[in-house]
Amino acid sequence: MRIITDGLVIKETNVRDNDRLITVITRDIGVITAVVRGVKSFKSKRGSATSLLAYSNFNFEQKGDTYTVTEASINKMFFGAGTDLIVLSIAQYFCELCNYLKPVQNESEEFLRLILNSLHFLTESNRNPELIKAITELRIAVIAGYAPDLLACQKCGKFEDTVMYFKLDDGSLYCNDCRKENCVSISLTVLKALRHIIYSKFESLYSFEIPDSSAKELSSLCEKYITYQTEHKFTTLDFLRGII
Repeated sequence: MRIITDGLVIKETNVRDNDRLITVITRDIGVITAVVRGVKSFKSKRGSATSLLAYSNFNFEQKGDTYTVTEASINKMFFGAGTDLIVLSIAQYFCELCNYLKPVQNESEEFLRLILNSLHFLTESNRNPELIKAITELRIAVIAGYAPDLLACQKCGKFEDTVMYFKLDDGSLYCNDCRKENCVSISLTVLKALRHIIYSKFESLYSFEIPDSSAKELSSLCEKYITYQTEHKFTTLDFLRGII
């Protein structure tokens, strides 16, 4: 069966002398792994289009559970990620998030839209990379079914307090009077940012700024939340924390 769809390459592995195995988050069929044959040949036009962080239009040939790339042409290449080690590391972390969470077919387009926009802001704007990382982590958690409940204190219903407390194991929020053990304190600036990321429409998702210190706090909280919820050790995140 022939399938034509757009997708972002989130993993690549060279196999044998001239072939490549790629993982692609597609617009229509979720995350798939596909073989690209003869990609290292000087005659091949698929080399760049099937490399890491290439957003391309793909022609796949499906036989059973096996996909082969028959044609590929680049829509956009996120070259900017390779010019800064921190930016590249965050971009690779986004790829690992997608590969681990593996959206099903009906979530695929939303995942792809999020990652493409985040890569754009990460590589082609002056936005704080920690802020873009946090937006992506939390919104991808929402799409994947790990959304926290931050509307108000879970016990008394208070909307805001001088300091609020976030419980990582169930994503619940508490005020100062109702806080429980194993909660993380969060400032009001960070709470407002969290609510915006979770509840805003996609069109306004990136339309806010916070101080760099708050962005760092937000980033740290979001990565703790997603690693706690998924119970997964993200190797790209470990590497990122080693260089920041």
